[in-house]
Amino acid sequence: MPGSTRPQPPSAPAVRAPDGLSHAALWTAAAHAAEYLRPVPHVRDPWAADFLHTAGFEGGPPGDGPMQRLLPDWQVVRSRFFDDYLLTAARSGCRQVVLLGAGLDTRAFRLDWPTGVHLFEVEVPAVLAFKERVLDCSPVTCGRRSTVGADITGSWGEKLVAAGFDPAGPAAWLCEAPLYFLHPAQVTAVVATMTELSADGSSFGAECVNAGAVASPLVAPFLEALATVGAAWNWQLAEPEGWWAEHGWDARVADVFTLPYALERLSPYLPLVGEAAAECAFLTTGTLRGSR
Repeated sequence: MPGSTRPQPPSAPAVRAPDGLSHAALWTAAAHAAEYLRPVPHVRDPWAADFLHTAGFEGGPPGDGPMQRLLPDWQVVRSRFFDDYLLTAARSGCRQVVLLGAGLDTRAFRLDWPTGVHLFEVEVPAVLAFKERVLDCSPVTCGRRSTVGADITGSWGEKLVAAGFDPAGPAAWLCEAPLYFLHPAQVTAVVATMTELSADGSSFGAECVNAGAVASPLVAPFLEALATVGAAWNWQLAEPEGWWAEHGWDARVADVFTLPYALERLSPYLPLVGEAAAECAFLTTGTLRGSR
């Protein structure tokens, strides 16, 4: 596991990872920490190793199959893809960015935002407090960052507005990974709130599990292993464009292997897992239906 990228106070007491911090958030931080040590990283996250150090976390997902070995590179590809989505939205004039289930996300600090972006992180209070300890007053690269202490499976819309979100202005929403750990009714409720708060010109990004891949001989054991640590993939889609259309959004799924950085990182695994297993999740973006 890569060590911390910043000096740690020698007298700092050990900190246990807070309740509500998902396994997926820590696995993503581990992937980012390893990526940051590459000569030309696709994701530059100097705080990732500090999160792991402070939480005393070592390891990765249970099991040792090809999907477990692929996961860190997939997480880097996913992060880079949604980095590009958010920056494109912001550079096109959107000045509100909302990270739902933000976890250990550091985009407010590590991306080159245009002037005036207000970034909101919606996450449970204990995880936000843990992040603040590690971030240690690091300067943001966006215009303003607001944290919203709320569980996305509960009532979070009013808290987001109270934090300064303007429902009359367009927003770029991101549900990078948390949706597929939720049950379908919970996902529907999250998306309903997101849609209600979205103005013309709003967009979204979300990772969605490919229902057509989960029963494959390579993916199924991986999912069984994840379920043993409470990280089951509960929400799956066969036709993501149709599902999102029913909920008010025009969606499109990225053709991952047309992305140079994805091809670079994922193609070495194809002889082991095949293209279908490598695409066991959809990288999905879209716009509010009827938006100009």
